[in-house]
Amino acid sequence: MLELVFPKDTNYHGTAFGGWVLSLMDKAASIAAVRHAGGNVVTARMDGVDFHVPIRVADAVALDAQVVKVGRTSMTIRVDVYREHMASGEQEIATTGYFVFVALDDAGKPRAVPPLPEGQDTSSVQPDPEARP
Repeated sequence: MLELVFPKDTNYHGTAFGGWVLSLMDKAASIAAVRHAGGNVVTARMDGVDFHVPIRVADAVALDAQVVKVGRTSMTIRVDVYREHMASGEQEIATTGYFVFVALDDAGKPRAVPPLPEGQDTSSVQPDPEARP
């Protein structure tokens, strides 16, 4: 996902509201969760969201979401948020976080999700700035 930061998205310091960034992260994570589960999901928890650097008006925000761990009915999605200075193209990691989603059946009850392919549990891997979106 790619978003631009406008004044309406910021506080009086000219930096992005944390809640706005969390909303973008939840949206990106939900897309990854739906794709993996093949159906409806709900956010169950946000874990360990870290804000590293401020995101300013006129920056671009690139989000990368990846399913990193799967339980029976739940999935953990890592979301990395990169801030890009539009004029220079310079990017840096701004925020990271983990979101847990539960897959739901048509009756709204938890349902099983497919496992990750062998060797793809990457829940402890740090973001790779060279592989950024």
